[in-house]
Amino acid sequence: MARLKEHYEKVVAPDLVKQFGYKNNMEVPRIEKVVLNMGCGDAVQDKKLLEAALEELGLIAGQKPVSTKATKSIAGFKLREGMPIGAKVTLRKKQMYEFLDRLITIAMPRIRDFRGVSSKWFDGQGNFSMGIKEHIIFPEINYDKVAKVRGLNVVIVTSAKTNDEACALLKGFNMPFTR
Repeated sequence: MARLKEHYEKVVAPDLVKQFGYKNNMEVPRIEKVVLNMGCGDAVQDKKLLEAALEELGLIAGQKPVSTKATKSIAGFKLREGMPIGAKVTLRKKQMYEFLDRLITIAMPRIRDFRGVSSKWFDGQGNFSMGIKEHIIFPEINYDKVAKVRGLNVVIVTSAKTNDEACALLKGFNMPFTR
């Protein structure tokens, strides 16, 4: 069993029941999935950049990503509908907990000038989104083999109904919020 899943069952869930007074175990918020997205707009000129992005995202996630395609044509960017311009991967269950563990304990402390993540990055329905400017903070990435440093979006989808419940859930996993 993943370390964070065990931590959720033994520590976080009982704390949330105490804090919010849930009467049923199914009411307790949980993390449903984590979605990683990496934009690769410069892949319009060079297809090898997209292949490198797919490979690096696969190393970070531990699961094979899929390429995302443009939904509409934009002449100014020389982009046509259906061209591959990014990569995404959805993590659930064990892979999700393993990724969150690596993100919170290993990768986030490696971010330059890191002061924590804002608690304003919730969407109003309990989902948390954050951007990472450099994907090289993950230890799986060999810095010498990276052709271009890219950004990465991380979306944590929870079953919480409010931002307060989701914030309490992520604080239980030691997410470093600023306030």
